[in-house]
Amino acid sequence: MAQNVYEGLFIFDANKFARDHEALPKAVEEMITSEGGEVVVSRLWEERRLAYAIKGQRKGAYWLIYFRQDGEKITALNRACELKSGVLRHLVLKIHPRLEEPILEHAAAGGVPTDEAVEGAEAPAEGDAPAADTPAADTPATDAAATE
Repeated sequence: MAQNVYEGLFIFDANKFARDHEALPKAVEEMITSEGGEVVVSRLWEERRLAYAIKGQRKGAYWLIYFRQDGEKITALNRACELKSGVLRHLVLKIHPRLEEPILEHAAAGGVPTDEAVEGAEAPAEGDAPAADTPAADTPATDAAATE
């Protein structure tokens, strides 16, 4: 079966994560690879205060993992994450095949835009935008002589 690319966001218990920064991410990566998956990118997104307590915890470490896996194995991964004590919450999403390459490049770069992305996002040319003093096509022009 063909492997799909998935994005996994895992919220780790901040206390356990602070004691050992590598244990929880390594455990999740091992869950993925033990089922025949391949981890492409794995990195810390941020540590922050949670909007509400999850399993009695008020702070969490958000960890982002992009990986290739057979679709049939995702259910087993979800179940293993639910049973793992340091994982407060998780979400696994399938990435559309057309978006795989740009998303993986962006994630591997650490979320910093590449030079090609910056060059491609140029400002529109002057001729592209309508002038500010011209009325829009669907609004009638007001002329004092025409209304009398």
